[in-house]
Amino acid sequence: MAINVAHSTVALSETTLHVAEAGPKRAAPVVFLHGWPQDWSAWLPVITLAAQAHRCVAIDLPGIGGSRVAKPRGNKFWLAPTVHELLRERDLHDVTLVGHDIGGMVAFAYLKQFSDLGHAVIMDTVLPGLAPWERVLANPNIWHFAFHNVPELPEQLVSGKVKVYFDYFYEAIAVRKDAITEEARGRYVASYSDITALTQGFQFYRTFRQDALDNTRVQKPILTPTLYLRGSAESGDIEDYREGLAAGGVRNLTTKLIEGAGHFAPEETPARVWAAISAHMDASGEALTQAT
Repeated sequence: MAINVAHSTVALSETTLHVAEAGPKRAAPVVFLHGWPQDWSAWLPVITLAAQAHRCVAIDLPGIGGSRVAKPRGNKFWLAPTVHELLRERDLHDVTLVGHDIGGMVAFAYLKQFSDLGHAVIMDTVLPGLAPWERVLANPNIWHFAFHNVPELPEQLVSGKVKVYFDYFYEAIAVRKDAITEEARGRYVASYSDITALTQGFQFYRTFRQDALDNTRVQKPILTPTLYLRGSAESGDIEDYREGLAAGGVRNLTTKLIEGAGHFAPEETPARVWAAISAHMDASGEALTQAT
């Protein structure tokens, strides 16, 4: 099913964002944040479904793809206010903010700093400083966290071989590897091939220590209805993630496994992902109505 996607560039105080929008302008807004090593279009299979009834807004994170940033900067407590500024610029209210992978870390940082969302969804990510963070860092299969944290060396080794490097991750941690199509993989390579963008991608990892400090330093109850989603083939027990989010202040939390999906659930099983997000929006909306 083809949908019309409108593209624009939005100049904000510290960055310029590439914004993709689809769906009715007056409908309830859903804002999508992508992970690494992807761009806004990783959400396109989900947006194709969601845009039938919702205003869908997806961005390239600062420094990636069509978005620009003066200097590579990856700390999530900086990225989240950039998203907040975009919502104000676009006059979006009662937003459902959905973040996958690195985007999920940004969504959590948003919840720590702002209380204006209608709903939040965090997908396929571990949050720095929150359980099971230390266990994930100790897992040798998550070697790239440490590698990306090394200054300058990853850029030197990956530059010119971006497709080979990115393909490794799609093949290693997706169940439906063919769901990340060659066309999509080509878009992602283009979004990171510029050396500044490649560095920005690694900066998302180089700030994990600061992210962990920020996530644990800010003691604030998070009342926004929040859904944590994880592909059923992802390693780790989802209950550990539930405990981490609860300890991090999330008071209204639901978790769900997406059956038949690995790490790249939005592309592997978009219908199941959107069904889970939609159900979360409906259920939490009903709960709010009953409470008032």
